[in-house]
Amino acid sequence: MSSHFSSSRRQFLTGAAATAIFGPSILRAAEANSRLNVAFIGYGKRAYGVMGQALRQADLQIVAVCDVEGTRRAKAKEVVEKKYAEDTKSGKYSGCTAYVDYRELLEKEDLDAVVIMTPDHMHVHPALAAVEKGLDIYCEKPLTQNIAEGRLLADAVKRNKIIFQTGSQQRSEFGNRFRTAVEMIWAGRIGKIKTIRIGVGESPKPCDLPAEEKPDNVDWDLWLGPAPMRPYNEILCPKGLHNHFPAFRHYEEYAGGKLADMGAHHFDIAQWALGMDGSGPVRVEPPAEGDSGLKFIYENGVEMFHGGKSDCTFEGTEGTIWVGRGELKSDSPDILKQPLADGDRRVQPSNNHLRNWIDAVKSRKDPICTVETGHRTATVCHLANIGYKLRRPLKWDPVKERFADDDEANALTTRKARKGWEYA
Repeated sequence: MSSHFSSSRRQFLTGAAATAIFGPSILRAAEANSRLNVAFIGYGKRAYGVMGQALRQADLQIVAVCDVEGTRRAKAKEVVEKKYAEDTKSGKYSGCTAYVDYRELLEKEDLDAVVIMTPDHMHVHPALAAVEKGLDIYCEKPLTQNIAEGRLLADAVKRNKIIFQTGSQQRSEFGNRFRTAVEMIWAGRIGKIKTIRIGVGESPKPCDLPAEEKPDNVDWDLWLGPAPMRPYNEILCPKGLHNHFPAFRHYEEYAGGKLADMGAHHFDIAQWALGMDGSGPVRVEPPAEGDSGLKFIYENGVEMFHGGKSDCTFEGTEGTIWVGRGELKSDSPDILKQPLADGDRRVQPSNNHLRNWIDAVKSRKDPICTVETGHRTATVCHLANIGYKLRRPLKWDPVKERFADDDEANALTTRKARKGWEYA
């Protein structure tokens, strides 16, 4: 851990043992500085819900917010202070500071942790800066824009003993459907897995949006970060508050397309079920044409296809399980009806992804979706996009994280950052 370790953080972690004995009420009665002081970096549609969860946690205090767009930045501060004002006898509160630049925010001395809700291409830079400050991190998915920056982040997090949660919340939420499916697969209910089918969207494309006049309250250079310089467009960075997921996700300079957007959830479940949280496939075989049908092959012979029915399908030697956010079913009712045996392997207990992270910060034990897990799932998505781009079979080494004898493919595992945004 770096030398930056605030007094509030020490008090918070010391109080964790008391919480385990006496319950959460002891924290509700504690002074404010016994709480985990957290900053939110980015305030868009996804952040609305996560911030709402955070504001309901008695042992967490949002002390700062950050966004490159002025209306969202002001709204984030307003939401925080309104909620905390409601909790005071006076009905007033003004303890949340708003920042344009995350680098200035990270200079706050009382910070313990950050929640990163920026566009995909700007996850790693603030995360690395937070690591250098010794701050624990909750970061949205997909974790990275390319494979190389994922390895850089994962190694930095481990080296500095940071508690890091990737926001792949299907591991914790959605009625336990995904958790149950994974436990049933681990227990051998469908026999040996032969095939997995992940029904998510297509790869990204190069950004071709026209130039638009930049609003005065947007720091466009900071929004771009390491991405190539290009003119502002509202599709990438919407003006003001919005109730949609911005379409930067469709462009390769900033994200991995629909394939990575939901793939970061569904491929994550596949990796989990296969016991591959720290590894991945060894071959990538794209179709000659089309935006689905790419095949991954794992060392144990399991084949995983991009495309087909929506969500996740696991086909085994003794049955099939389908699982999605609203459905868990099998081709044999007995597969899901029979309770697990006492000796069957279970997933980590978690029914609230943010809460799981907070508890991990207290205990200093891994949360349910670590940085390595997030990096490996993002890597699967990146491998698929590289396969569709090159349209030829590729051999992948998940240990070295390189393609065998393919310089062109290896060049696509990274990118040259814009001047001033190079990785140290």
